[in-house]
Amino acid sequence: MSESVYLIGESRTNLDNAITKIFNSFYLAFEVDPETDQILQFGCTHTVDLTEEFLSRLFVGRNLWERKETLEAELNRRYGGSSKKAIVVAYLDAIKRYPALKEAALRRHT
Repeated sequence: MSESVYLIGESRTNLDNAITKIFNSFYLAFEVDPETDQILQFGCTHTVDLTEEFLSRLFVGRNLWERKETLEAELNRRYGGSSKKAIVVAYLDAIKRYPALKEAALRRHT
């Protein structure tokens, strides 16, 4: 296995959301295996620990790219928090950064 990479996606959520009041932005963080694109670990800004635990189960062990196809529908079906859109936007922001990190990691590994 090559070295894992770490990427963050950022977005904003509602002004009345506690995450916005405390952190000013919403962040999703991913540790990814660049050889397989598998999400190894996940973290996010949150005010309730269960939020991070729940979202972690939606991401960890899955392919970073495959989440793009199903994330919004799954959040609409299963997530009752007010930051649904912020989660999707932060995820999309993170995957924009991923190709350059992946390429650099794989280049170092060979």
